[in-house]
Amino acid sequence: MAYFRRLLLPLRSSLHRSSFPFHGHGEGCGGSCRSYGSIALSEQPMMKSESGYNNNNNNNNNNNNPEEVDAVLHDDEIEKIRQEFIAAKKSFLKIPEALKEMPKMNPKGIYVNKNLRLDNVQVYGFDYDYTLAHYSTNLQSLIYDLAKEHLVNEFRYPKICAEFKYDPTFPIRGLYYDKLKGCLLKLDFFGTIEPDGCYFGRRKLSRKEIAEIYGTRHIGRDQARGLVGLMDIFCFSEACLIADIVQHFVDAKLEFDAGYVYQDVNRAIQYVHQSGLVHGGILSDPNRYLVKNGQLLRFLKMLREKGKKLFLLTNSPYYFVDGGMQFMLEDSMGQRDSWRELFDVVIAKAKKPEFYTSEHPFRCYDTEKDTLAFTKVDTFLPNKIYYHGCLKSFLQITKWNGPEVIYFGDHLFSDLRGPSKAGWRTAAIIHELESEIHTQNEDAYRFEQAKFHIVQELLGKLHAIVPKNQQSEACKLLLEDLNEERQKARHRMRGMFNRFFGATFLTDTGQESSFAYHIHRYADVYTSKPENFLLYSPEAWLHVPFDVKIMPHHLKVPTSLFKDE
Repeated sequence: MAYFRRLLLPLRSSLHRSSFPFHGHGEGCGGSCRSYGSIALSEQPMMKSESGYNNNNNNNNNNNNPEEVDAVLHDDEIEKIRQEFIAAKKSFLKIPEALKEMPKMNPKGIYVNKNLRLDNVQVYGFDYDYTLAHYSTNLQSLIYDLAKEHLVNEFRYPKICAEFKYDPTFPIRGLYYDKLKGCLLKLDFFGTIEPDGCYFGRRKLSRKEIAEIYGTRHIGRDQARGLVGLMDIFCFSEACLIADIVQHFVDAKLEFDAGYVYQDVNRAIQYVHQSGLVHGGILSDPNRYLVKNGQLLRFLKMLREKGKKLFLLTNSPYYFVDGGMQFMLEDSMGQRDSWRELFDVVIAKAKKPEFYTSEHPFRCYDTEKDTLAFTKVDTFLPNKIYYHGCLKSFLQITKWNGPEVIYFGDHLFSDLRGPSKAGWRTAAIIHELESEIHTQNEDAYRFEQAKFHIVQELLGKLHAIVPKNQQSEACKLLLEDLNEERQKARHRMRGMFNRFFGATFLTDTGQESSFAYHIHRYADVYTSKPENFLLYSPEAWLHVPFDVKIMPHHLKVPTSLFKDE
């Protein structure tokens, strides 16, 4: 099959007798701004037409209409692409054996954006929630229920809102809420709205509606000021509650301001956290919300045995962290052991991200009296708990600076942006990474991905040959067939992830998502759990893959697997 042997297509016009390189349109699934559709076109002898065009003398050539000659050449090339498409569809009938033998990505792997030498890291810092602590999906329902009750009881929202139920299938991490328009958006690497990733309430907007609201799918700087990023897992319940309230107001034909909805929901979410309602609910039934984790203890002990320094830096109150750590590690630790002995410094109620820029003093916390001491903190003592503080004082006291420190957190802005700017190394903990890699490892997904790439390359060829204003009927029909096949592959791949917003790291067009962009920017490495570092030596050198095109955990399925054998 000519195409699948990557036969180089001859492109030569009657006016320019030389070939040119073609670079694809950058929409290959698993792709990014660096297109996987890129192919190089070599120069080959031009085929004779039935009229013997190449044998005519110069006078006859000069009498030919250049537009007619181009049209004949275009038709020939269009027919070649159609034949390649027909051959490709025949190969789509079964999954190639070579595809099944491709290596799988490790769901528990550490993926590298910036080279990291672990032998240079002497200090390991950790956030608590969704970093050291693993929660079940029940936690999102708890937050959602407490927040909606606060909206009804305190903000006087319609009583019917108390009947709303959290839908775990709806949100993904990395969405944006438009406080001006009231839409939930999934954006790509460049700030463009994903065509199937824009919801007003729980209703997906069409491309036409998106164009009417925003004028274009690209979010400009002025429009971006009205967007709020929903970047951590706690935002799942927030995104779902916002969408449900907007949908109720629409259904009830009630006028509302989208900014007020966000403000009220966000205040309700903040209240249930800061008031202790969520913390109390979790500790009252830890088996329902927390996941025990013996591997975490093994990881922390390994770091201590290697002489590493450890610190805990969290926004949660100490009693909540203490109760959770005791529960998660109780099956792995002795009765006389304390999780606090694993850490050189424990800081609670740190008020991140303000912690990184403020000059708040540290306060020593009395765990028995639940009070803060008034004495100045100029050193961190063993087995003491500290509240508040700031990065400036932390560095002055510990003398831990720059790349010898790595900090683990789940929130790209609150946890990692500050340490990244301070010169620390950063590790993003992204729990959904495991499930997405499992999906991407499946033969069914890789099969659709390869089909998408093949059709994308054919579309790229076709667009390169025929200008839009010179498309014949045959060209338009072929474009329609190719676009339909591409859309089928997109739809099937999307359905393997979240049915509303698709994959967390990619858009349907194959571009990296905005969430992926922020991982690139603020996380040196990322993985699903801190204890995945047990799979690597503490002296390991973690390198960016030399052939990385997109996120390091993605693997591109080559179209050459579909060639004739």
